[in-house]
Amino acid sequence: MSSRSTTARWAGALYLAAAVLMVLSYMYFPGLFAGSASVTAGKIAAHETLYRASVLVSFASQLLFLFVVLALYELFRDVDARLARAMVVLVGVGVAAEIVNIANHMSHILLSGNADFAAAFTKEQRDTLADGVLVLGTNLGRFLTAFWGLWLFPFGLLTIKSGFLPRILGVLLMLAGLGYVMTCVTYILFPEQLPAVSRIAMPLYFGEVPIILWLLVMGARDGVPGPSRSAQPRLG
Repeated sequence: MSSRSTTARWAGALYLAAAVLMVLSYMYFPGLFAGSASVTAGKIAAHETLYRASVLVSFASQLLFLFVVLALYELFRDVDARLARAMVVLVGVGVAAEIVNIANHMSHILLSGNADFAAAFTKEQRDTLADGVLVLGTNLGRFLTAFWGLWLFPFGLLTIKSGFLPRILGVLLMLAGLGYVMTCVTYILFPEQLPAVSRIAMPLYFGEVPIILWLLVMGARDGVPGPSRSAQPRLG
């Protein structure tokens, strides 16, 4: 197996692992603790270990995604170094901001266990304050949707230009990116239209799935000429 195909399969394996963790982070765990401020606080208090585990899974998913984009950079840097660096930067910004958001998920636990807050606020006030932090985090997450869409454009262009991956995979990536960006812009400008736009954008999100599976199962085609490695600047 060529080094390129090995890199592609490694990137696909990391990408799949990160995707599974993100599904748990964004779709499974939030539903377990959903509800009003007092209901969420009660669920977290009753299942604190599970809630802490959900925060850890979210944190791990973001750290793992850094390795995903670095593996993709290694795969594509000889195709177009500028696009590859743009891909890394966009993911890096998104991950850094999301980690701040994840840290704020500890607000219920920190506020309930802090003696100073317990002395200054009633339990209902602490629950509302902690829930407010989560609401602000949801708002931040809506903005970060743009970064999770924008990085797919250089990724898609690199896929199309590479010659060692099917071009249709790049087209699907850019359509997924468009879906994420549409969602973010709609949330900012026309929030009342967000449910309708989300129904359109949701199928586009799955444009990432084919390349994950292709990288993992098929790797990358051999024998495709590319720019000389010495002619391309390296990251860092």
